[in-house]
Amino acid sequence: MQRIKAAVVQTRATEDIDHNLQRAEALIRAAAADGAQFIALPENAAWLRISSPTNVGEPLDGRIVTFFANLASSVAAAILLGSYQETCPDTHRVYNTSVLLGPDGALVASYRKIHLFDIDIPGQVSFKESANVVPGADVVTADLLGARWGLSICYDLRFPELYRKLRDKDCDVLLVPAAFTAQTGKDHWEVLLRARAIENQCWLLAPGQWGHHGGPRLSHGHSMIIDPWGHVVARCSDGEGYACAWLDPEVMANVRRNIPCQGHRRLG
Repeated sequence: MQRIKAAVVQTRATEDIDHNLQRAEALIRAAAADGAQFIALPENAAWLRISSPTNVGEPLDGRIVTFFANLASSVAAAILLGSYQETCPDTHRVYNTSVLLGPDGALVASYRKIHLFDIDIPGQVSFKESANVVPGADVVTADLLGARWGLSICYDLRFPELYRKLRDKDCDVLLVPAAFTAQTGKDHWEVLLRARAIENQCWLLAPGQWGHHGGPRLSHGHSMIIDPWGHVVARCSDGEGYACAWLDPEVMANVRRNIPCQGHRRLG
């Protein structure tokens, strides 16, 4: 792994695609001007469902991915489109797909969210992602900028076996774009993120949606970058914005050398 300056972008998306793209572009350009070589957006960066009964699915060569591909090339930085709605054979549903773009705008990798957020906490939050989304099945890694990146999305965070598989594939950085609910995020978001970084001894980028999107949708925010020891080295405040940090390979090497827990595993 080489030393990389990374940024996590925090947005407040709605069902207004044009507005979402404009805000994402402004924040990406600001982060790139700050020297970021890798810029990560949250889940549902281009369109976040509030009350719409229909999907806005597009193929990988559609308007949304093309917009961010051109933007990556324009600012000469790699961009993680945290997720967007990708068309699938089930015409009534879509994939929730994360897209990794190189600094030349080339498509490097795409990952379809495996674990879908179907919960009902009486009086707090009720959501059934599977009503609109088809789950993916593949564990996805990608080599870019001299590092290996492991892709995941939001609710995947609660399933440590996925991150263990990414670590087994020699990932250096774990990517967790999210639209974590305010109700669960206040207690679980940072705890789970730090745990995934610590137990896998990887850098971790967690760009999140923030604030009230309309209707009942309220996201936790607190986008952050976490080092392999579990320290939060950069964090977004409330509101839209971004946070930057250097991903240093020496930090990761020291953690893995001092506590070589991967070599001590006895199960799995």
